[in-house]
Amino acid sequence: MHQYLGALRTVLTEGVPSSDRTGTGTVSYFGMQCRYRLDDGFPLVTTKKLHLRSIVHELLWFLSGDTNVRYLNDNGVSIWDEWADENGDLGPVYGHQWRHFPCLKPRNDDDAEAGALLGEVDQISELIQNIKKSPDSRRLIVTAWNPGDISRMALPPCHTLWQVRILNEKLHLQLYQRSADMFLGVPFNIASYALLLLMLAHVTGYAPGDFVHTIGDAHIYNNHMDQVRTQLERAPRPLPTVKIKREVASIFDFRYEDFEFVGYDPHPSIKAPVAV
Repeated sequence: MHQYLGALRTVLTEGVPSSDRTGTGTVSYFGMQCRYRLDDGFPLVTTKKLHLRSIVHELLWFLSGDTNVRYLNDNGVSIWDEWADENGDLGPVYGHQWRHFPCLKPRNDDDAEAGALLGEVDQISELIQNIKKSPDSRRLIVTAWNPGDISRMALPPCHTLWQVRILNEKLHLQLYQRSADMFLGVPFNIASYALLLLMLAHVTGYAPGDFVHTIGDAHIYNNHMDQVRTQLERAPRPLPTVKIKREVASIFDFRYEDFEFVGYDPHPSIKAPVAV
């Protein structure tokens, strides 16, 4: 994970002090990119222990289209609780946009008049279909950023858009993340989208390729500085691998028990407050 640690060090040493929505304050660095080759191992941070249950269940929750924290809480995951309302709802966040993106104009000549609200687009199902039908396409994109729904979201999407590319019989995935909490959030984001890459490759029959992480505003919160320095003092350990323990035909049929993280031997966890 030298790529992530190098990016973390860059933000710490070259970042510019900035105010932010939470009032906590950050040092920010705008525009960075890291590439993680899954042939080298699964990109799971080893300089602190990550909560694997949260990473896996959150991704399964996104893919289900759910936007209520009940499923997460039932599975011992509380990472979205600070933003949920009294009923556990978050508004039309990631899962809603991935599976139920509103269709606001006709998709063919047989549809209703232009501008009519015609339904929704299941971006994940269409992505899978398009990978199988047109693997050389440069339009294999899923977006969570819907300007019309931002005001109804508990938290506008930080990881806003991702693209799949098939090259040399490998499935590659690039994420654009507009805002990145480098200490708490980014290790989860890297692992989540690398796991998504593995799942997509599994159900479409391709070998896993590279995860490319492109970040807009990369920042470290002022109350995470000591934790970052502690992490950077630690020596990285060998990367684990991920074993998918059964054949899964549909991206929507994966279960938590399907994944085995082999050889994950991290340093102890490092606690830090979440900026809400």
